[in-house]
Amino acid sequence: MFFKQIRRNAAKNRKGNGLFFGSLAIAIAAFYTLLSLGEQDVTRYLATIESEAVEKLMTLLPIVYGISLFFVFFLVYFACKYQTDSRRRELGMYLMLGMKRGRLFSMLFCETLWNSVISLLIGLPASLLLTEGISLVTAKVVGLGIIGHRFSFSPYAILWTVCGYVLVQLLSMMIICIDLGKAEPADLLRSDDAKKQTILSCSKSAAIFAVGIVFLSLAYYFGIFRMRTLNMAVMLCIIICGILGTFLLYRGLGGLLGRYIRRKAPNATGLQTFTARQVQENVLSQHKSLAVSSLLLLTALSCVSYGVSMGLARSVDGRSVDFSIFGEDEKIDAVLESDDVHEMVNDSYPLRLSVIKDGYFRDEDKAFDASKLEEALGSVEGSDNIIENLHIEYVISESSYNKILEGVGKEEINLEGRKAAIYTSLANEGDFGSILGKALKKGASIGIDGTDYELLPTLYYDNVVADRAITLYMALIVPDELFTEVAREREAYCRNVRLTDTIVEDMGLMQAVQKMDALLADAGIEYDSYLGGIGRNLFYTVAASYLTIYLGALFWLIANTVIGMKYLIGQRQTRRRYETLTMLGADMELMSGSVKKQIGSYFSLALCVAVVSSAAAIYTMFTSFTKLPEGASLQRTAAFSVGALAIFAIIEILYIGIVKRTAIREIRRIDITNRR
Repeated sequence: MFFKQIRRNAAKNRKGNGLFFGSLAIAIAAFYTLLSLGEQDVTRYLATIESEAVEKLMTLLPIVYGISLFFVFFLVYFACKYQTDSRRRELGMYLMLGMKRGRLFSMLFCETLWNSVISLLIGLPASLLLTEGISLVTAKVVGLGIIGHRFSFSPYAILWTVCGYVLVQLLSMMIICIDLGKAEPADLLRSDDAKKQTILSCSKSAAIFAVGIVFLSLAYYFGIFRMRTLNMAVMLCIIICGILGTFLLYRGLGGLLGRYIRRKAPNATGLQTFTARQVQENVLSQHKSLAVSSLLLLTALSCVSYGVSMGLARSVDGRSVDFSIFGEDEKIDAVLESDDVHEMVNDSYPLRLSVIKDGYFRDEDKAFDASKLEEALGSVEGSDNIIENLHIEYVISESSYNKILEGVGKEEINLEGRKAAIYTSLANEGDFGSILGKALKKGASIGIDGTDYELLPTLYYDNVVADRAITLYMALIVPDELFTEVAREREAYCRNVRLTDTIVEDMGLMQAVQKMDALLADAGIEYDSYLGGIGRNLFYTVAASYLTIYLGALFWLIANTVIGMKYLIGQRQTRRRYETLTMLGADMELMSGSVKKQIGSYFSLALCVAVVSSAAAIYTMFTSFTKLPEGASLQRTAAFSVGALAIFAIIEILYIGIVKRTAIREIRRIDITNRR
């Protein structure tokens, strides 16, 4: 009989609180997805080429998991408290009928465990489908192809998902039971009353609200105008001002709402004044929860927008070369003309790259003169360090670099009429690339043997080799004739190879590169592969984008659950007001409309501040300490960011709709009770 009652109560709780159990199922899926990261296709692939970096990433996962558990605990606690508060009379009646407290608590714990099992049975299969979907999409996007996909199942992830989830459930219920243990049956049978509010005067509310706006403005100012690099002092100021400003804004908002309501009350109709007063009371009693939820939503918006846009920006195909082969021409030709290799090669060409002859360095006989480039750099702010370390040691032939540009589908350069171009493989290092690019746009030239060569206004940065066999601080792209004159080595530095489009389309980029990699390795020839570059790019995508999106989704889930549960708890505490409205003649449609407006206003108050703050945060991240990869369009990245925010908004609207339906269902119960 006891266990039958537990199952009945648990089923009733699930039916009456689908919002909570839906949130828990999402949390379970998020836990498993995070913990099973090591078993997913891209991570397994990365482990073969970036093993050390992947190991460091894997060591971070338990820390992220622990942080996630900490935040999910509050989600579960608020939801369990809402459930328990809704059953106060039922629990009080059990005690009045003679049930011992120990048995009552055992019943609550068993119900929690039973519901945990049901949630896990729903959440774990959903998480398996989610991780498989992520693996398939990622494999397609990064070029592994379907043949590179392998079904992943992680017992480790299952174990820690179950343990963590059950732990926070039981811990939350333990804390709630401690509070219930102090309550007398009469206290539980008594209807909940709304808590008394501390109402500030209008002048104090306005002053606190104004101070909050000032602190938030300071946070925005420091972020937008002072956060040019990752400065910890400025970052600390932003965090402190942002948190204080948010809390003070909501603390003072209640009094201002009261003043607004008093001014509008004479012209109000229906339940407009009642609705506004309900919103004001929620703000007054829950201003701390609103502030915390707004900060969590700010973090969620920033993380999701940043993670999605940066991940897609890094997926820009900067693949200029698939393989760079080193050695004697005869040996290279023999390998490339073999049947297995030949059918995979679309194009091969010598890369003519060399150190400049000794007689052309500027610090020897001035045959090489960069004074006009230094002058152009001097007109750009922050270029002092570049000028002090300015040296050009390498030259690249025009024809070789045009083959590289052809491979990535870019327009070839034309150096006719005594022109040259600047190349650097460090364009993504701090502000180096942007400063150098600004100087070139101002106009500059290079003197070689008394002849001025005009520098093109474009800075070039496409990889000249498959990976990073050579890192060029700065090099000159020069006409072929000039290259022959100034280069110390006239022989090709290496032979660049690009695979056929047909092979890449049929097998997927990674599969095709891996096959060619194996063929070259069997031939015993020295080469450099694009695999290494793919590995680094994917690692940054996984480490930055995956984790930020995960944390953003988790913070979003917690923030919305806290707001929704806080409102539903407040509605339950003011239940008698709706009963009174029913007795005064208010119909169901009128009260339902009031509840919808209350929920919309309550969520909007948290979202408005979060959206404004997240806009400042995202702008700060993309214009200050975060540098997009060269070739990644800022407009394209911004479009992805806006798209992520649009999806976020759609899901938010759906979530608010679910809360409205739950609240209206509670109102309908009141109506049915009074009609009886």
